[in-house]
Amino acid sequence: MQLRDYQQQAVNAAISHFQQRSASAVLVLPTGAGKSIVIAELARRAKGRVLILTHVKELVAQNAEKVAVLTAKASIYAAGLQQKDASAKTVVASVQSAVRNLDAFASAFSLVIIDECHRVSLSTDSQYQQLLSQLKQHNPEIKLLGLTATPFRLGSGWIYRQHYHGRVGNTLNPTFEYCIFDLPLRPLIKQGYLTTPRLYDGLSAQYDFSSLKPKAEGDYTETEVNSILGKSGRATALIMQQLITLATQRQGIIVFAATVKHANEIMQLLSQQNAAILTAETPTVERDQLIDAFKDRQIKFLVNVAVLTTGFDAPHVDLIAILRPTASVSLFQQMVGRGLRIAAGKTECLIIDYAANGYDLFSPEVGQAKPNSKSVPVQVLCPECGFANIFWGLTDQDGDIIEHYGRRCQGLIEDTAQQCQYRYRSRNCPECGAENDIAARSCQQCESVLVDPDKRLREVLNQQHHHLFRCHNMQLSDDNDDLKVSYYDIEGNPFYRWFKLQSPAQRRALYALFIKPHSKAPGTPLPTIKTAAQLVALAERFRPPQLILLQKQKHSWQHVESYFDYQGRYQQFTEQ
Repeated sequence: MQLRDYQQQAVNAAISHFQQRSASAVLVLPTGAGKSIVIAELARRAKGRVLILTHVKELVAQNAEKVAVLTAKASIYAAGLQQKDASAKTVVASVQSAVRNLDAFASAFSLVIIDECHRVSLSTDSQYQQLLSQLKQHNPEIKLLGLTATPFRLGSGWIYRQHYHGRVGNTLNPTFEYCIFDLPLRPLIKQGYLTTPRLYDGLSAQYDFSSLKPKAEGDYTETEVNSILGKSGRATALIMQQLITLATQRQGIIVFAATVKHANEIMQLLSQQNAAILTAETPTVERDQLIDAFKDRQIKFLVNVAVLTTGFDAPHVDLIAILRPTASVSLFQQMVGRGLRIAAGKTECLIIDYAANGYDLFSPEVGQAKPNSKSVPVQVLCPECGFANIFWGLTDQDGDIIEHYGRRCQGLIEDTAQQCQYRYRSRNCPECGAENDIAARSCQQCESVLVDPDKRLREVLNQQHHHLFRCHNMQLSDDNDDLKVSYYDIEGNPFYRWFKLQSPAQRRALYALFIKPHSKAPGTPLPTIKTAAQLVALAERFRPPQLILLQKQKHSWQHVESYFDYQGRYQQFTEQ
């Protein structure tokens, strides 16, 4: 079998990496790119024993099949496939079966390859880590390689520490050290390896999930989603009417429902159609039967709740209906990927996003959860190192950035391989003045403890003559060539600050005290500012703080500290 050019490039990248270093690595290949072929070729090229791991029996069978095509037949260790053999040079295993039988892996392997590696947890009691710990006892120098289409996890970010394009990934808790190959989706479509996706928002009706806010460590809560869906019965009926009409021109339809309750409602509306439902509660035997029937086109509509995002391959699928919200670009891409494989008589895959998730299939992964429904990926050049960062942000009608949510430059300094120090938003250390991440607990420079904002406010507000001003609005004006900043609380009470711009020193102070902390898009170029009138003309580019701590003077209030990007107990209070 002849590998495609990008598959060979991925194989070469892995071999080159492990010839130079032992650190773990990740290959990123879109769904449908043929990861199994890459895995099989690496198994063929490896000199020692190879263990290929994944989490579902379908991928175990698929990887074993491709290994047998390219090299000697692999052993399969998966209870779901009724095989438990770990004797061959290459072993393909489900992690669940392997971790329950660690003694079967009490011999040295030279390479572990994990398919769908974004699922790997760092927790020591997780299945993957238990098995890896066992393998390292028999070969401390074992190499670890992961493959995935979606190298990002909600709550923890990128799964790797750094990217070969010179970008920082996850510096705090990465599962892997290096991303060594990353193939975009568009070239695969252009070369005819994947079918063309046609992505539309809901055409007849759409759910309004804009009020949802994701959990700190994950996606939206089922209770909140069900609450919105409970008021959207008319929308669901209209959506299903449209899908039934479209189905006459389609070969296979996958519907991604938001919750089990939602899926059952959809099934009632499809009662006259050839449809089936899959959830986490569906028994394994029944699940396999339904999937086989769908692949054989005995079933046209397959409604599911978080079941068919990975390890499922039905090339004839040419309509994906997304009726669930998600804060994860990765999950959205996984859902869409179910329809991108090529098949006879298939010229495109229609993807309808009835949940208005608003993701662009071809935009680069941002590496953070989407902060709000209107955000899009924006490119922000670092003013220090010039690296082209991709952050979530907002643009105007001309495509110009009006706001972004980046904190720190993600570029790696070439000579040192260290992350660029420039911070778009920061928290200054009161001891040494160093800039830190806005969520930092200790100073990166002097290591002194950074006082929690809530603790600081509680201590100060317990003293006399302090006031916590909850800012609702902000206005800029030219006051005799000085910049006047007027802050207003929700009741219209004002607080004023003035900044002079007449000398270079005053303009530097203006930048440090007002322009940078108030900027909606810090680090993006501004015209040279020499007058207050120029800043007033740019008022839309600045944001008010959420809170302002004030101290009473003899005849006025004095500014002590402004709080941006604040989340805490004082958000809903003006005083304590």
